[in-house]
Amino acid sequence: MTEPNPPGGLVGVLQEAQRLGFLGARPVTEVIEHALGFLVPCGDRQQFLDLGSGGGVPGLVVARARPQAQIVLVDRSGRRTDWLLRVVRRLGWEDRVTVLAAPAEDIARDPTWRETQPAVLARGFGAPAVTAECASGLVAVGGLVVVSEPPDRRAAPRWPVAMLEPLGLSRRAWSDTAYAVLDKVAPCPATVPRSRVLRRGGST
Repeated sequence: MTEPNPPGGLVGVLQEAQRLGFLGARPVTEVIEHALGFLVPCGDRQQFLDLGSGGGVPGLVVARARPQAQIVLVDRSGRRTDWLLRVVRRLGWEDRVTVLAAPAEDIARDPTWRETQPAVLARGFGAPAVTAECASGLVAVGGLVVVSEPPDRRAAPRWPVAMLEPLGLSRRAWSDTAYAVLDKVAPCPATVPRSRVLRRGGST
């Protein structure tokens, strides 16, 4: 039996994720606020894929904020995805939240999922090159990718045109520097995501 409103609700679920080591120690209220920021550039989209979902952020927060939306949570860790499946059942969201236990690069090459998603969200997934290649393999042309940016962004640009353009991606000017917003403007090559880039970048 599902629990439409389990004890503690979403806050309780994220606190549980922290106890299990699936989510950092940042205050849960801040985690939720940051996760909601992923939705701002997404407009009224109602379909999202959370790349490397881990403790369910931002995917579970998005699911709560948009009760009509279809959400896909992707993570390669069986321990994390088993927990996510249990949480989805407890929240009563089985009809609209799908959990996929597989490497993101495998899902990005699967014809069922390849270039099908209106919006791909990524928080702490991997290096920019890894994130861009996996996300480009999943997001549909006309869709967008929203990536959480690290607090210290004084280093070299993380999303150079030379990296994004061959993947069919273009970085959108966005005022909130906590997020990078990438538009999918053209199909990505059939060879993407490339295993060499994934090995070098440490895919999640």
